[in-house]
Amino acid sequence: MYAKLETRTFLALLVGVSLAFILLMKPFFGPIFWAVAIALIFHPVREALSRKLGDRPNIVALLTLTICMVIVVIPVVILVTSLVAEGLGLYQKIQSGEIRPGQYIDQINQSFPAIEAFLAQFDIDFGQLRDRAVSIFVGGSQFLAKQALGLGQNTFQFFLGLALMVYLAFFLLRDGNKLVDLLIRALPLGDARERLLFAKFAEVTRATVKGNLLIAIIQGALGGLIFWILGITGALLWGVVMAIVSLIPAIGASLVWVPVAVYLAAVGEVVPAIVLAAYGAVVIGLADNVLRPIFVGRDTKLPDYIVLLSTLGGIVMFGINGFVMGPLVAALFMAFWGIFIREFGGESAVAPTDLPAPQQNRNDGV
Repeated sequence: MYAKLETRTFLALLVGVSLAFILLMKPFFGPIFWAVAIALIFHPVREALSRKLGDRPNIVALLTLTICMVIVVIPVVILVTSLVAEGLGLYQKIQSGEIRPGQYIDQINQSFPAIEAFLAQFDIDFGQLRDRAVSIFVGGSQFLAKQALGLGQNTFQFFLGLALMVYLAFFLLRDGNKLVDLLIRALPLGDARERLLFAKFAEVTRATVKGNLLIAIIQGALGGLIFWILGITGALLWGVVMAIVSLIPAIGASLVWVPVAVYLAAVGEVVPAIVLAAYGAVVIGLADNVLRPIFVGRDTKLPDYIVLLSTLGGIVMFGINGFVMGPLVAALFMAFWGIFIREFGGESAVAPTDLPAPQQNRNDGV
């Protein structure tokens, strides 16, 4: 009886201490999450370097991290800085009256009065819609301006988070396999289940980060290129904005190029409007409709509609990190229920030892 009490007390304290540790790490969730993502994505690179250089974990981890910094971290930091600077310039032009979003919308309404009549059939007031669109546009530019000021005022905090992410990524690249083995020993789920779940976690994280970021870069570059060719002001800014909104499946970059094409048509620039609409629908649209199922849906083993819903839900719940966290939660949800159905689904259930092990060429180590 006393032994049971000791065990229950220990387990209760274990849960309490674990929750306290999670709350302690909560302010550093962003750097920790992206350090894990970097370690997972570049794990194959680490393994390749390890085979060439032998048992030199520190050198291998440092070289892998250097490759990551050169091809991912530094370009992303430069791109974000450019976006914020462009956004600050846009906000200043709005404040000075050089750019008037409401005037652009009024021009569209004057050129295409059928739009207002069409909206009226659904009891949608065009004036209210106009005011809301202007508010969103001004609010977005104001947000970027605040981020520019905040980046200058919180430079230390920004670089502290960046340094923490790089620091953690180094140790995860070096000791990731050992950490996974330790977690497998510690978690009371059964080794076969744990290895399956860790493999799914690694697989989905790699697929969503690599797939979504690659699609975002492609769509942003394609969008910025056509804006530059057509002489549209702020091609770099709009290219980056298209890259960001392309993280939303199905809708994506069309949130930017469709209104611009409509405005070009409204002001009489018919040829550029047709070129932009055709380019957006065919080139930019194909980059999303063709590449996203290949890079994200196929590798995550999730249906397209689950990828869409989980991405949107993840962004709402977790912010920008949600484009990875959403599909990850959905994939783990399906993996857990898959294990439950196979083990407790009746006569056809299989033993835990019969669960498929992760593929050897997809090491689940961090």
